[in-house]
Amino acid sequence: MMNIHDDLVQGNIEAICVSRKKGIVKKEVKYAEFRIDHGIVGDAHAGKWHRQVSLLAKEDIDVMRIKIPRLANGAFAENIVTKGLELKYLSIGDRIKLGSSIILEVTQKGKECHTSCAIRNIVGDCIMPREGLFCQVIKGGRLLPGDSMSLLNWSFD
Repeated sequence: MMNIHDDLVQGNIEAICVSRKKGIVKKEVKYAEFRIDHGIVGDAHAGKWHRQVSLLAKEDIDVMRIKIPRLANGAFAENIVTKGLELKYLSIGDRIKLGSSIILEVTQKGKECHTSCAIRNIVGDCIMPREGLFCQVIKGGRLLPGDSMSLLNWSFD
């Protein structure tokens, strides 16, 4: 059995980002409503499929900010920017609790990058294909930046 340090399984919500259309940068919002088997209400990627909500770690975005200092949250089309939780260790099927009630289940790690990705064209790289997580909403609720997050179960790839 692996010894797990608390900072691997707990963190905070740094930012919440949404967009009304696919293919554009997401913008930060003050809160979001998560609906079961749908995603974030009002976000273009919400719907009945396996990539309802995307997560990306602030720590990974900060690496890109070395090259692009003014890189905004949402630039990689991520819905949730996390801080402190080691997303790279999560596996498909792992569950994450956001705030006091929201539960997400990891359904996909990374994705194929679009050839016209603006960040990839500027920097020569895009982190979402390697570092992003995609989830389905198992239990809904309201989320605010600064809310806590924790792993409910994990298998560590």
